[in-house]
Amino acid sequence: MSCTFTLLFLGVAMAAYAQVENSRPRAREAGVQVGILPRGQLNAITDVAGVRVGHCTVWQGDSVRTGVTAIVPHSGNLFQEKIPAAIYCGNAFGKLAGYTQVEELGTIETPIALTNTLAVPIAMQALIKHTLAQPGNENVFSVNAVVGETNDGGLNDIRGLHVKEEHVLQALSSASRGAIAEGSVGAGTGTSCLGFKGGVGTSSRVLPKDFGGYTVGALVQTNYGGILTITGAPVGRELGKFYMNERVRGADDKGSCMIVVATDAPLSTRNLKRLAKRALLGLAHTGGFMSNGSGDYVIAFTTAYRIPYAVPREESAVGLLPSVRLLHDEMMTPLFLAVVEATEEAVYNSLFKATTVSGMNGRTREALPIERTIEILKKYQMLNLKERLPGVSTK
Repeated sequence: MSCTFTLLFLGVAMAAYAQVENSRPRAREAGVQVGILPRGQLNAITDVAGVRVGHCTVWQGDSVRTGVTAIVPHSGNLFQEKIPAAIYCGNAFGKLAGYTQVEELGTIETPIALTNTLAVPIAMQALIKHTLAQPGNENVFSVNAVVGETNDGGLNDIRGLHVKEEHVLQALSSASRGAIAEGSVGAGTGTSCLGFKGGVGTSSRVLPKDFGGYTVGALVQTNYGGILTITGAPVGRELGKFYMNERVRGADDKGSCMIVVATDAPLSTRNLKRLAKRALLGLAHTGGFMSNGSGDYVIAFTTAYRIPYAVPREESAVGLLPSVRLLHDEMMTPLFLAVVEATEEAVYNSLFKATTVSGMNGRTREALPIERTIEILKKYQMLNLKERLPGVSTK
């Protein structure tokens, strides 16, 4: 879901924009098959039960192209019923708020917000106010808001600080468990990826029942450089738009990628961090290499159990903690495969669904050319592969 766009141009233009956005296929719809595992029903992070996602897109005049994306792990009071979580940093050129407490305690106690670099403080403030206002939090005096970012200053007037508290709250209020808008929306409105228009993308994988039947979902905010590769095909090279190609401007290495991973597998915070690490392999498959100026972070959480905020003195702490049997390390390998596949496809979806956007100082970032990309994938025989290889059980 997405909040109402903030517009300073005619409604006809907005209708045309929506039509173009809706007409662009997701990667799978274009014939791109990633990996061997089956996708979830929505092929989105919201396939993990209870997870909700909402956007608010801030689009003003000819220079404001930004927004907020909110990920809500469950519908209860997150501060009182925290979720086990971990954060892994691939390259730390970024401003991920809340990281150190998650590292120390292994829990997240607010929804996760993604936005632009200079909007991190206002997003934190909005999440804190949202948390303090929840019934049952009247005596709360410390809140660790988790906010990730990428820098959309190439298309957006980032110095204008156009993201406001109400935009964060609108993203939260619009969060739903259904299909997720992708591409040039929410936190992905002004981003660029691998020389093309980036954005928000999502995907999911479901393990076979004899491997636990767990779901892993990924959501990405893509804003990084490299050499676009799609299921092994050198698409960026063939299109002539890639890092170090001096003949093409706008395909540099700067930028960042935020990855949020959700699962219903009962994992310890240690294994959540191990899961988060593997998401960056999916990023590498797409041609990203985590440059010096790229902030690449993965936030991973599980919905399998919750950690209570407070334990009454008269009760046993052990009695109130969830009686969950955590997965053994040996069970992690299938989940590692799932997160790599889901992250890779989420990046492709962010590119396939993104539309061409013009913004700050007349700059334009062109969308990935779908027809030419399909031709390249056909050339390298990487289109319409079998989704699951023979002998891979999904039962």
